[in-house]
Amino acid sequence: MRTKLLCLLTSVLLAPFVFAEQKVVNGEYEIHYIVLPTTFLRPNIAAQYDLPRGKNRALVNVSVLENGKPVKALVQGRSRNLLEQQQTLTFREVDEGNAVYYLALITHADEENHRVELTVDLPNNKTQEIKFLQKMYWED
Repeated sequence: MRTKLLCLLTSVLLAPFVFAEQKVVNGEYEIHYIVLPTTFLRPNIAAQYDLPRGKNRALVNVSVLENGKPVKALVQGRSRNLLEQQQTLTFREVDEGNAVYYLALITHADEENHRVELTVDLPNNKTQEIKFLQKMYWED
């Protein structure tokens, strides 16, 4: 009983910090994407990848897998808030051998909704469009 209570309490306390990763399947390719506050990055990790941390910045992370293995792709995108203020997302490829992912930053206000549009050019010469709405929060 005590263990169940501890697990329940832990899940309730950590619930606000859980971010759902999304995935789109295009044939044998899986495109995973997630947006999270840069303040969730440890300072040494942010410095290693030259990612400025700040409560008004979010990181877009995209990866492409073919049959469970990382592959390279071309990722482009943009983000618009509800006032139609647009930001071009400049993705940077990070290749760590066993993982390849693409990173871009979004600047945002507290509790601001952004319409994110991604274009992923896959190795099979097909293109996958991904559109989603993401609410951004300032995190300290």
